[in-house]
Amino acid sequence: MAHFAKLNSENIVESVVVVANEVLLDENNVEQEQLGINFLHSLYGSDTVWVQTSFNSNIRKQYAGIGFEYDSSKDKFISIKPYDSWLLNSNDDWVAPVAKPTDGQDYTWNEETQSWDLVE
Repeated sequence: MAHFAKLNSENIVESVVVVANEVLLDENNVEQEQLGINFLHSLYGSDTVWVQTSFNSNIRKQYAGIGFEYDSSKDKFISIKPYDSWLLNSNDDWVAPVAKPTDGQDYTWNEETQSWDLVE
C-alpha cells in the first residue's frame, strides 16, 4: 500500500491516507507518485495538495505524521518540534541545546531549566 500526506497551505500534514499500489502503476507497471496524486484529486478535489510518504521511511526522510512539516526545498518531512528551545541539526532532526549525558543513565529534558534531569 502507498501512503500520501495531505498538506495545508503552510505545508503542514493534515492527514495521511492509504492508496492501493495498483493505482500508482503506469502502463509499464512502474510506480508513479503523480498517478496517486491524480487519484486523490479525483476523491478530494483538485485544490488539495498531496505528497507521497513511506511507512518504511524509504523516501522523504521519515513517515509523515499529522502536524509534521513538508519542506519542499529539501523534499522531506520534518517532525514536530518537541520543545521551543530545540534546534534542527544538519540531518533535520530536533536536538536539545545541551547535549544529553552519555553516562548510561536515563534522563528527560527539562524545558524550564534548559537541562537534562535524571530519571529517578
